[in-house]
Amino acid sequence: MMSFLDQLLPNVTPIWDIVWQSLWETLYMTLATGLIAGLLGIMLGIILLVTDENGLLANPVLYNILDKVVNIFRSLPFIILVALIYPFTRLVVGTAIGTTASLVPLVISTVPFFARQIQNALLEVDPGIIEAAQAMGTSNLDIIFRVYLKEGLASIIRVSAVTIINLIGLTAMAGAIGGGGLGNLAISRGYNRYQSDVIFVATALILIIVFISQAIGNYLVKKVSH
Repeated sequence: MMSFLDQLLPNVTPIWDIVWQSLWETLYMTLATGLIAGLLGIMLGIILLVTDENGLLANPVLYNILDKVVNIFRSLPFIILVALIYPFTRLVVGTAIGTTASLVPLVISTVPFFARQIQNALLEVDPGIIEAAQAMGTSNLDIIFRVYLKEGLASIIRVSAVTIINLIGLTAMAGAIGGGGLGNLAISRGYNRYQSDVIFVATALILIIVFISQAIGNYLVKKVSH
């Protein structure tokens, strides 16, 4: 079996330790960014929802400012964003290169994307339920937590899965520009050294992470929908 792998993956078998380290770095970037951006994205998404002109706490000025900021950062290509916030990354982390440094642009890129997804997911909640809660004298805070977030849970999980998959793609891009992980492995050892088997393994591992993330998301959506 090992001899077969040696023939099939001649450039990979000597560097399995590097492959597993790259896999860990990708998982680290995905999970850490997902946790931080998830919390911030939900908060920002709720603020966008309630400050809209038809929201519970309508505030056109605040909404327009946040809406434009979200649109701007969503429109920036990730590589340009990395270069743009290079000084800020160095200020926060102490360096602009490496896996931990990549978390800064990853979070800044993911938060507006996820916030918009959350806003759209919560807008799917039946307005009639919101009106009924208001008629019963339910406070705005209770409506957010007990109506919007509860009724929109399936949609929140669905958009979270989409965001995680998008984030995995960003981690690969971060790796290609010095952030480590499977993206860095595919470029530095695969593409630059013409080692196609390294590219194949890195790609396969990224796809496995994507498929697992999607499967977990689908399972949770079905679970909360019943």
